[in-house]
Amino acid sequence: MTASAQELPKTELVIGSYNVHKAVGTDRRRDPHRTLTVIRELQADLLALQEVDRRFGDRRGILDLDALYEMTGLRPVPLSNRKTELAHGWHGNLILFRDATLEEARVIDLPGLEPRGAIIADLRFGDQPIRVIAAHLGLLRASRLQQTRRLAEEISPTRPTLMMGDLNEWRKGPGCSLMPIKAGLDAVTRASSVASFPAKRPMLPLDRIIGCTRAEVVDLAPHISDLARLASDHLPIRARLRIAE
Repeated sequence: MTASAQELPKTELVIGSYNVHKAVGTDRRRDPHRTLTVIRELQADLLALQEVDRRFGDRRGILDLDALYEMTGLRPVPLSNRKTELAHGWHGNLILFRDATLEEARVIDLPGLEPRGAIIADLRFGDQPIRVIAAHLGLLRASRLQQTRRLAEEISPTRPTLMMGDLNEWRKGPGCSLMPIKAGLDAVTRASSVASFPAKRPMLPLDRIIGCTRAEVVDLAPHISDLARLASDHLPIRARLRIAE
């Protein structure tokens, strides 16, 4: 997929998801500028990030958001109820967008043994409304089942909806903890997955982009570059969004 976002019709968007691992790479060095460079490589119109804040202490964000805008044109969805004033997002989640209008954004805590959350943002790209649900699900399957049941309640019945993030699930079929979400998908918006973890030799599809309610995700693939293999323990994933009539 070589076309840039600017070359695509307005009915299509380049979308992606990336667990940046607090800007700590596979070489165990923290290098936020390296993370920004990988994000620029994606050329995305809409991007969900995970682990963008430090987990402990003041939970400050690890990215220079002004530099990110200069490099990519991407803006963060503003959140008034962040965990701390120094954090970027909510429980490490962040949504970035370009050339769109934000209509509403809110955050929810997710059930389970670990502290997890999600951002729900209603955006409008030109005349096209889109709902984005960005999340980082738990490590325990029982917790993920509770979390996906909660997130399924946020899927709009009328507005094209994207579920994006590190969903920490590699299974398919009946054992998959994402079944509460997948159960509502039709033939147009059926889910697919690609291996994104670990970055140096991806084998597990932990990172997902799921299209719901006429949101068709096509050309889903990991973004592979020398820098992407180094900048985080996850590879970013990238796709195109089409809105089915």
